Amino acid sequence: MSQRNPAISKGVDWVMFWLYLLLVAIGLLSIFSVTYRDGDNVIQTFLGFKTDYSKQFYFFIVSMVIGLFILLTDSKFFTATANIWYAVGMFLLLLVFPLHTAVKGTESIIRIGGFNLQPAELMKVFVNMALAKYLSRVETDFSKPRSQLIAAGIVILPALITIAQKETGLALVFFSFFLVMFREGLPPGYLIIGFSLAVLVVATLIVDKDVLAIILTAIAAGAIYMLRKQIRRSRGVLFVIVGIWVGCVGVQRFVVPFLFTKVLAKHQVERIFSLIGKENPYAALNTVEGEEEATPVKKKDTDYNVRQSKIAIGSGGVVGRGFLKGTQTRFDFVPEQRTDFIFCTIGEGFGFLGSTAVLGIYLFLLLRIVMIAERQRSVFSRCYAYGVASVFFFHIAINVCMTIGLAPVIGIPLPLISYGGTSLLSFSIMLFILIRLDADRQMVLR
Repeated sequence: MSQRNPAISKGVDWVMFWLYLLLVAIGLLSIFSVTYRDGDNVIQTFLGFKTDYSKQFYFFIVSMVIGLFILLTDSKFFTATANIWYAVGMFLLLLVFPLHTAVKGTESIIRIGGFNLQPAELMKVFVNMALAKYLSRVETDFSKPRSQLIAAGIVILPALITIAQKETGLALVFFSFFLVMFREGLPPGYLIIGFSLAVLVVATLIVDKDVLAIILTAIAAGAIYMLRKQIRRSRGVLFVIVGIWVGCVGVQRFVVPFLFTKVLAKHQVERIFSLIGKENPYAALNTVEGEEEATPVKKKDTDYNVRQSKIAIGSGGVVGRGFLKGTQTRFDFVPEQRTDFIFCTIGEGFGFLGSTAVLGIYLFLLLRIVMIAERQRSVFSRCYAYGVASVFFFHIAINVCMTIGLAPVIGIPLPLISYGGTSLLSFSIMLFILIRLDADRQMVLR
């Protein structure tokens, strides 16, 4: 126990704590509204641990108990053991391969007793701690490429393992930690490169490959013409332009097809092309191991979830149909409505006003986390806080966009609201560690 804060409540950010409880309560009510059926004995199902809302409630109790231990722990414990937790997380990720249980197409879950444990969810906490630990080291000079490469490796390594477990959505979450690196001085050139690659990938999906190759060649030729004076002085400029052109064509011709035929699952590819309104040109080539032979899937099948979700949100109107009165969500028209599509349950039950209120709570939470980050004396605490904000922002933005059809369905839960024991546990641990670090914000941790 910390000698500086003998009282558990001393220095605790109660605003953060009550926001946490409010979001968990909204989640429990939303899950209850989806799974409850007329005639169910609520007390019996709660005690019998048979329903999703009862399981989620028990995971909330477990999260609170763990949170209590975290608040009683000396903040120095988290800096001292950050790398150890990262190693434990990597071990659990690797343990998934021989011990995994296939659940709805994913191979990232370990069955322990009657519970499903998803190490990739917990790994977000461990990556955040390890990255904050590395960035807070005195010997870390983040202006040097070597330090940047090590920091990127801390993030990318578990992401690659998660992709191998067919959890592309969760793997993408790890890349949100690059926002922490930008806050700590990562050159904006990396952001430009990342954005350019994203634009190139989207263009590859939308534009005919031969037309896009001509466009890339024309851009390269235009750059050579505009920089002809610099090229006369240094041939290196020409080599850079040609190298960029070769890289872009390589991404278009080889990398994107490889991702869409060998990495992404067939249903994920179908949903991406459904979002942009095109037929999947890789349908006959998709050979991801463990999936059935690819067959053409009609668009009406691939975007069914999203269409039903938008119908549910639209039917809620301004004030909603009311608690337990939704038709789309109550009668299972929306698949995965307790997990990935929980936001449409809120939209149908409480309408535009209720949805806006929930998003407002999330916005308040994010602003609170950023405020907490900026008042830290310790680099470790600041980096960790920005990591929490980045993960929450990514989850919220992608999940809501998925629900309303602005992003492909990639299986990203809504923090603290979506059903999922490991997800609730990981987000709870994340926030309680932040509350503990903030309570000791006058300390300098390394």
